[in-house]
Amino acid sequence: MYIKRLAAAAAIVLAAVGGAQAKDWSKVRIGTEGAYPPFNSLTADGKLVGFDIDIANALCEEMKVECEFVTQDWDGMIPALQAGKFDAVIASMSITEERKQKVDFTNKYYNTPPAIAVPKDSKLKGTTDADLKGVMLGAQSSTTHSNYAEEKLPSADLKLYPTPDEYKLDIANGRIDAVIDDVVVLSDWLKTDDGACCKILGTLVPDPVINGEGAGIAIRKEDGDLKEMFNKAIAAIRANGKYQEINDKYFDFDVYGG
Repeated sequence: MYIKRLAAAAAIVLAAVGGAQAKDWSKVRIGTEGAYPPFNSLTADGKLVGFDIDIANALCEEMKVECEFVTQDWDGMIPALQAGKFDAVIASMSITEERKQKVDFTNKYYNTPPAIAVPKDSKLKGTTDADLKGVMLGAQSSTTHSNYAEEKLPSADLKLYPTPDEYKLDIANGRIDAVIDDVVVLSDWLKTDDGACCKILGTLVPDPVINGEGAGIAIRKEDGDLKEMFNKAIAAIRANGKYQEINDKYFDFDVYGG
């Protein structure tokens, strides 16, 4: 009997300790890149703007939590999340099996295909590996798009860049022949003065293994309660029209995908 009482007392203590250690999600720190328009970018005065940012703010409002944004270079995004620099990543990060080994993901909040852009006077006719043989192809490093190029377009000469800004500068100045990225990112760039050099050569058929299941919110594996909060909020803004309002602010089609 004494042992049973001792075990029960220990269980109560452990439960109390566990409850005391439960995380307070009244404030959520969100990591983003700030260099991937129209999804996330920095204005001249340092303000974060874009689809990712508006979606993040809508989700935090739905969850009734305070959002704090932290900018982070893309290559170090997952290590910074794991190290506790922020609590979630909302930065157009594709949900892939490789990344799932390190972090957890919410359900997707958009899904758009990759594409290839070339100078307007390019002689290239297609987007197959044979079409791109010997072509100097630019891509942002550590992305699904660079992984796609390495796997599906091995005949191209792949050149990697830390951010899209660098590959855009190189193709505009004739230093590379083509670039690969999200079709929305490329299309948005082509509407600017800097993007007047180029055109979309074509979209690519996503490979689920490489390109993943769409863009989701990355969460540390131990923070399942935060993941659930985000999933409920994604479903809520999809249902109440807020998602559509943000979608229509940036795009003339549904980026959520099928």
